[in-house]
Amino acid sequence: MSALDFTLLDSLGADLRSLRKSRGLTLSRLAEIIGKSVGWLSQVERNLSEPSINDLRDLAKALDIRMSMLFGQAKAVPEEAGFVVRQGARRTIGSNEAGLVEELLSPDLTDDFEMVHSTFVPGAELEMPVTRPTQEVGYLISGKLNITIAGKCFIIQPGDSFRIRGQAFQYANPYQEPAVAIWVIAPPVY
Repeated sequence: MSALDFTLLDSLGADLRSLRKSRGLTLSRLAEIIGKSVGWLSQVERNLSEPSINDLRDLAKALDIRMSMLFGQAKAVPEEAGFVVRQGARRTIGSNEAGLVEELLSPDLTDDFEMVHSTFVPGAELEMPVTRPTQEVGYLISGKLNITIAGKCFIIQPGDSFRIRGQAFQYANPYQEPAVAIWVIAPPVY
């Protein structure tokens, strides 16, 4: 089965480049990891070559993302492409582990930051602290969320916001309703 059987993102090459750079990988290192030439990978990043489904699987594994992130969401009308992301056209990102469902609100991953719609289902919990080389700001829209940043525990309520600057963090939603947040991350990690 080839990638032609699926709808690839219009921004696939640029998104791959951003993901590669956010992970500190050079073209040659990523090419080595996936067993391809630097020239081939460069062409994919410039949308001059289309990867096969197996290539996409290898790229997703090497970049630690779900393969579905590399496929297109609902197409934007031409005047809106790159500017507007309609609610039904959001791209699901992340792993959906630990009770967290994430959708990309940004049109693609080519900016210096990404904006994410995060839903923490009841019972969601990130048990082990995570540290990322990022600056992140979250704003809770609904529900309640327990968040621990640099060892300090906070209960976040609707209208509250928080910031994480490369510190270890964890979250938990021990409440009966989902917690919904808008999360801005720089540089992009998805």
